[in-house]
Amino acid sequence: MMKTTAKKIYIILIFIFLYAPIATLMVFSFNKSRTRAKWGGFTFQWYLSLLGNREIMNALWNTLFIALVSSLSAVVIGTVACIAINNMTKRKRTVIMGITNIPMLNADIVTGISLMLLFISLGFKFGLGTILLSHITFNIPYVILCVMPRMRQLNPSTYEAALDLGASPVHAFFKVVFPDILPGVLSGFLMAFTMSLDDFIITHFTKGAGVDTLSTKIYTEVKKGIKPEMYALSTIIFVTVLLLLFLVNKAPKEKNERRI
Repeated sequence: MMKTTAKKIYIILIFIFLYAPIATLMVFSFNKSRTRAKWGGFTFQWYLSLLGNREIMNALWNTLFIALVSSLSAVVIGTVACIAINNMTKRKRTVIMGITNIPMLNADIVTGISLMLLFISLGFKFGLGTILLSHITFNIPYVILCVMPRMRQLNPSTYEAALDLGASPVHAFFKVVFPDILPGVLSGFLMAFTMSLDDFIITHFTKGAGVDTLSTKIYTEVKKGIKPEMYALSTIIFVTVLLLLFLVNKAPKEKNERRI
């Protein structure tokens, strides 16, 4: 009895530490007062003024655009890389996978500075393009990490059978191979999208003047005080992610209930 109660208390404390800061942020998003020191009454004005704040909306657009384009690009490149790696010998495959894992283990600040120096040496103009290239670069290993296990589970005989029946290599890939690795591709896309959406350090070193994402915008605002509109935007993002997780987890349950 005591052990069960202690476990419940422990779990409750963990959830309090995890979600108390988010709950505080959500409460402040409805605070009429600009200062966090006092409660000025309940209001939706920060959500309304958020839509008229051009700087924050531009940062949000840049963040979503970079995350989406870099994730799609990384998925295409990473999937093609997995096909090539899967056709290598075991020794070469081990070496390549070891090299692929290095960027994920490497510190972000090292990756950010390295990419910054590379762009300078190549004469690139810093801006949205350099951020996009940087995000594609550090997203590719995460896609390979997600797709490669599914690739290893494939039965090569089915692909060869499709070729023997007259299908072209491209047609056989999309009809036989791609449906089997699709869960890994989707996982890689979601992971790449999340990593790109959340990145600050690499973006900070590779962005140009006048270009901001949400992470860099918040960093610059910390020095002079974060606007309440940012609390409102953070609340919207949290609720949106929560609803998406709920829908994603609910869909498999409904499918299983229909099968039963």
